[in-house]
This record gives sequence, structure tokens and C-alpha cells, in this order.
Amino acid sequence: MITLFGINNCDTIKKTKKWLDDQKAEFEFHDYKKLGCPLELAETFLDQFDIKDVINTRGTTWRKLSEGKKNTLDKINAAVLMEEQPSIIKRPILDIDGQWVIGFDIEKISALI
Repeated sequence: MITLFGINNCDTIKKTKKWLDDQKAEFEFHDYKKLGCPLELAETFLDQFDIKDVINTRGTTWRKLSEGKKNTLDKINAAVLMEEQPSIIKRPILDIDGQWVIGFDIEKISALI
């Protein structure tokens, strides 16, 4: 079972969906805009990946954060921030039968599907 996490209008998500479709890989899509990022899911991401790998520090959402929030980001604060503003989560994140991949890494994804 493959679950793809992201935002539907993200170019990298579109590319990932197309690639998965081209591979004839069945997947479910978890759209943060429709389904949000519950705290439990955010904590799962942070259990699987380092904070610096999960939080998108190149996007608008990050740039709009106060310096205080940026400087005090730990696992607990990050999970709450991800729940409140899921656009800050790097995309895509894939759960492939319990194996996790962050980013559009064709080699890693291919090895797991």
C-alpha cells in the first residue's frame, strides 16, 4: 500500500503522481488542504525523519514565521506547527508499505514499489 502525502497543486506532487501512475502503482493521496495534518501524523513524520528534513525552510510559510518560532523549533513545536500549517511540510512524503521516503527520489521509490 502506498500513501502519498502532500498538496494537490504542488508541482512536485503532480510530478510524483504522474510518475506513480506511469509505473501503474496504486496509491492513496492524502491532501493536507482537504484532510489536514493531524498531530499524530505530524509526530509520525518526525519519528521517521529529522526536523530539518521535514520542515520546508525554503517556502513562504517558513519565511512568514517569526524568528522566535524558527529559533525554538523542536520536535513538539514542529508537530504543532505542521498541524496548524501543513504547507510547511516538505513534499512529497510517501509511506510505501511502512517504508518512508521524503522527496521525489525515483531510485528510493522504485526500490520500494
